[in-house]
Amino acid sequence: QVQLVESGGGLVQSGGSLRLSCTASGSIAGIYNMDWYRRAPGEARELVATNTDGGPPNYADSAKGRFLMFEDNKKNTVYLEMTELKPEDTDVYYCHADQSVSPVQVLSQWGQGPQDTISS
Repeated sequence: QVQLVESGGGLVQSGGSLRLSCTASGSIAGIYNMDWYRRAPGEARELVATNTDGGPPNYADSAKGRFLMFEDNKKNTVYLEMTELKPEDTDVYYCHADQSVSPVQVLSQWGQGPQDTISS
């Protein structure tokens, strides 16, 4: 079983920065496409940043120019560097990964979601 453990959430003032990290551990064979989602209460989960097929990350329009996703493959960790934070960035942020467990089966793995709160 794989675990995605996130850290780095917290309370920050508007205009500030936060760095989230997500470390994969356990049975990590087949893990690929690690990315970040967020969800506000009562709303659908939104893709924030994704790194499909190892190319440059793609970002939601709301994150472009402010957020940066990068990986440390030696640590099995993906980061989300968030700058110029706004109150509307207040969400629960989730790390996600696809895991290929067989030629025909891909599992969707999720972290527990650190809460980020940005005060105005």
